[in-house]
Amino acid sequence: MTQPATVRRVPRHRPTPLLAVAVDLAARAVPTLPLRAGKLPFGNCAACANNMCGGRPVMKTAGPCTCPGVCHGWAAATTDARTLTSPAWVRAWGQAQTVAYHPGGAGLTVVDLDNTDAITWARQHLPTTRTVPTTRGEHWIYRGTMQSANKVRPGVDIKSTMSYARWLGPGTGTMIALPDAVRALIVKKPSPVRPVTVPMPAGGGVCRHRTPAYLERGIAMAEQQITEATTGVHATVYRTFLAVLSAHGRCGCLTDAHTGRLFAAAQAKGETVRHCTEAWTNAHTRLGL
Repeated sequence: MTQPATVRRVPRHRPTPLLAVAVDLAARAVPTLPLRAGKLPFGNCAACANNMCGGRPVMKTAGPCTCPGVCHGWAAATTDARTLTSPAWVRAWGQAQTVAYHPGGAGLTVVDLDNTDAITWARQHLPTTRTVPTTRGEHWIYRGTMQSANKVRPGVDIKSTMSYARWLGPGTGTMIALPDAVRALIVKKPSPVRPVTVPMPAGGGVCRHRTPAYLERGIAMAEQQITEATTGVHATVYRTFLAVLSAHGRCGCLTDAHTGRLFAAAQAKGETVRHCTEAWTNAHTRLGL
């Protein structure tokens, strides 16, 4: 008598406690993703390479990952319960060590205070908001988003857009709107202006073919051109130096004070003294001065 064929049962993945937390957060519009050991995201799926998802580098944009696997770090975070409970994701949750979320996707900013010194600083300089204890410090959470940045101060990171943070519970305290004091932490402060002495062409400081008013207007316009540059600052500085020297570099009417004003405008836009000196020297060479 023929024995009935043995039916192999495909093992079903049971929801894990971490997955339950993730689904609960997703229901509250908090995009989540699993982290493996070391607080690291899972690797790209087989369809991806070099963090490319659908032909675009997701790590450099604000959009979510659209891959079926748990790819691309923060961009994998989702509020879609069907995605979170899909076979590929359930397997990842089974290997995960903790739950992470995308603060920016939830409309939040996390000030990650990594030690007691950072916490002391925050209590002195930042408005009190919702606080979550971490392994070594605290997360201060504000409503609103901003650009993420690491090491804005010793022991202080900003996690908001294009970043992820560990979910360590809802925390305590009343969450407030993102203050300017936090936004200011990522603003790059210009390097202090340093006086520079640059060799000038001979000529006694007297312009034989331009009036002092013309020279003053030219320097002021050059300062304005550098100050208003929004892109290509280095190229703008070089072109401006070239224009000033082409008009006044041969007669010797430029003084150290004029040069200092130009260098100060460039340094206020983030140029270093070395870059300013190189641009000035290259302009001299280009004009044969």
